[in-house]
Amino acid sequence: MFGIYAPNLDTARLTYFGLFALQHRGQESAGIAAADGETVTVYKDLGLVAQVFDETTLSGLTGNIAIGHTRYSTTGSSAWVNSQPIYRQANGTGIALAHNGNLSNTHELAARLADPGTSDSDIMTEMIALEVQNGHTLPEAVAAVAPLFVGAFSLTILDTNTLVGLRDPFGFRPLVLGKLDDAWVIASETCALDIVSAKFVREIEPGEMVVVSEAGLESHYPFPEQQTRQLCVFEFVYFSRPDSIMAGRTIHGVRRRMGMSLADQAPADVDIVVPVPESGIPAAQGYAAATGLPYTDGLVKNRYVGRTFIEPAQSMRDRGVRLKLNAMPGELSGQRVVLVDDSIVRGSTTKQLVAMVREAGATEVHLRISSPPYRWPCFYGMDTGDRNTLLAAGRSVDEIAAFLNVDSLAYLELDRLLAATGLAPETLCTACLSGQYATDIPTTTNKIALETSR
Repeated sequence: MFGIYAPNLDTARLTYFGLFALQHRGQESAGIAAADGETVTVYKDLGLVAQVFDETTLSGLTGNIAIGHTRYSTTGSSAWVNSQPIYRQANGTGIALAHNGNLSNTHELAARLADPGTSDSDIMTEMIALEVQNGHTLPEAVAAVAPLFVGAFSLTILDTNTLVGLRDPFGFRPLVLGKLDDAWVIASETCALDIVSAKFVREIEPGEMVVVSEAGLESHYPFPEQQTRQLCVFEFVYFSRPDSIMAGRTIHGVRRRMGMSLADQAPADVDIVVPVPESGIPAAQGYAAATGLPYTDGLVKNRYVGRTFIEPAQSMRDRGVRLKLNAMPGELSGQRVVLVDDSIVRGSTTKQLVAMVREAGATEVHLRISSPPYRWPCFYGMDTGDRNTLLAAGRSVDEIAAFLNVDSLAYLELDRLLAATGLAPETLCTACLSGQYATDIPTTTNKIALETSR
């Protein structure tokens, strides 16, 4: 997610570059909304950023303000109707919204609306638009309805002349503020600031709303209560790009420390350390450094294939593994291998990887995971709402090892993971690992429930 207020700059093209840096956060669709002081223009479609936009589409997006989004669906199916930014008209002005996260009170909010749409992002946009229709400015409208939202939401919102950034009171999902000469930039991660040469200013605080307009930058806190920060620990484990900085820590550095701690906790009598690219690389480097074992790139990644964990359909994830990775017999044959990955969620990817490493001639495969077992559904922005799909739910480590056909399996302990971040444990959301949730959660969940109820 990306937003920019930049008089006299090509905001749509800068947003396009920012979305390139954030492609890892969502691969189902991409979109940009631009505002020129009179109108809001939106272009979005299914596909990667480079597939959706070209010179013709970008040239049609003009104005001093733009927001952009790459979608990874958590509420609503992977369909064009759910691509973002979401657009509404109210009081003669256009409004567009981009959302990273997931509301946990979607059905309660939907019951308030005549037309809730097909996703939680639709609901938020509709509620804001209704306030604007009643005569409020965009910032006033956002401040009026934001306290009704429960769950994870980092937002960029625009109308014809204002850019708004909003982060939920728990700060589940990241949101940062940058400066590019006289322009202000809002983004999910600092890597998006880097690509447009913007300087990192600070994180947008949990519960904070920033407003950028002709009058400059303003900061507001529309939520009645301040909550204990609950930054998603999985941002450090998997989701964020390794060159991003989060809570003052480099993602790469945290992942490397996770691997070093894993080596101390669960050493293996092997010949080589092999990472699972890309997100498993820093942990494998840390594991190798701590043990003194040779680090070997035994798996080659096709860089033109996306991230299998965030593919929306299981059949696509399964097919994607062999498209994405290939084992090298020259590096693996006759070797006792410790395979290091960042996490196991559904397990299908890992099972295929282990089979590939064995087919390449490895005599033993020992698996080390630089995070604890992923046992609980996430309701705050990850597409893991169904516990039945999680490999570790209801299974022991030995049972998981047998299913994956590995010689041994070890996960990094939760306290070690938290220590690797260097952050106070109470400021991190570990719901998917611990089952402890910061908010009330739905007793049942279905990501396409809003669509099927229409």
